[in-house]
Amino acid sequence: MQNLLQKISEKGFLSPHLQTRIRTDFEEHIVEKGEKILIQGNKANYLYFISKGTLHNYYYHDGKQISSWFYDENHFITSWYSFYAQKQSFEEIECLEDCILYRISYDNYQNLIADFPAFGNFARLLAEEMLTFIDEFSKGWSFLSAKEKYELLLTYFPNIELKVKLGYIASFLGISQETLSRIRK
Repeated sequence: MQNLLQKISEKGFLSPHLQTRIRTDFEEHIVEKGEKILIQGNKANYLYFISKGTLHNYYYHDGKQISSWFYDENHFITSWYSFYAQKQSFEEIECLEDCILYRISYDNYQNLIADFPAFGNFARLLAEEMLTFIDEFSKGWSFLSAKEKYELLLTYFPNIELKVKLGYIASFLGISQETLSRIRK
């Protein structure tokens, strides 16, 4: 919980009353490796903070699983579109190792925003951060070679190979595992 409070406080002041509400509204959620916290077609009802572990978002295209991003400790994760729009998710989220998460429901998240301007500011900054990242990443991604994509991924997630199966990394990069092996050499 302390890392969650620290992460939120990086974007603004947390009064003692707000800290108490965060401790109440975010609940600890322990999830085992391989377990899914969101299934395609369901609505993302929670925003998660990763205290321990690694997760990934993925979707299916022509029956094939395509990884869309990886998240590790001290990051927030959800299906961003589904959570903010409160519509069905087109992706799934799976734990790649045993995880300790803190989650807040959409309704409690909205109540914190309404009740505490400082939390509203945090929520806005988090949304801006995710939008900026997704927009910047997606626009530049199309024009990169497989090697450049791999190198860019390593700048965001330097120890990814220690936590994520190479097949998932290859899927994310849109290449075969054999090509990934050549790039890694």
